[in-house]
Amino acid sequence: MGFLGRSRVGLRRLDGESPLRLVLLLCSFALTGYVGVRLLSGDWFGIALWFVGAAVLHDLVLLPLYALADRAVAAALPTPARWINHVRVPAFVSGVLLLVWFPLILGRQERRYENATGLSADVFWPRWLLITAALFGASALWLVIRVAIRGWRRRPGAGGGDAEAASVNPANSVNSTNSARERKPPAGPAGPAGPAGPSRS
Repeated sequence: MGFLGRSRVGLRRLDGESPLRLVLLLCSFALTGYVGVRLLSGDWFGIALWFVGAAVLHDLVLLPLYALADRAVAAALPTPARWINHVRVPAFVSGVLLLVWFPLILGRQERRYENATGLSADVFWPRWLLITAALFGASALWLVIRVAIRGWRRRPGAGGGDAEAASVNPANSVNSTNSARERKPPAGPAGPAGPAGPSRS
């Protein structure tokens, strides 16, 4: 048991979180290696060139662009970061979809796609727009729900407000209990009970 405990501590120190996370990370590395081997079995030079070009394009072109776009959104909407995330997340997902499928979205490989699959490539542009609109719509709906919940919790008569305040600061309930005990008058000393005298009419 001692060896198992030490091994678990070592795994936690190695990964920083838990052994399960380390196992998932190793599985993702194995899957990535398998996919890389299958890809490089064909036109390995073109695939390697694509990876290097994608890394250079991301670091030198795309990263400054969306960093500037994020600063522009933060300057135009002076709100906390948790509200700006409702714009960042759908924009990021939509941008990733555009980056992956831009040859078909922009109509650069329509003929090649149609010859290989027998399907029309005209659907990628409207579907990308539809997915982008759905992402921003879902994010806006979730923002409205969060604002409504936040406003309901701030109401003075909202249920669970006292319990929430007590859970946030449990010292308040302890202090109120101590103050109630201090305000309680002390009981007088109980003297010896004397003999009951004759009742006077």
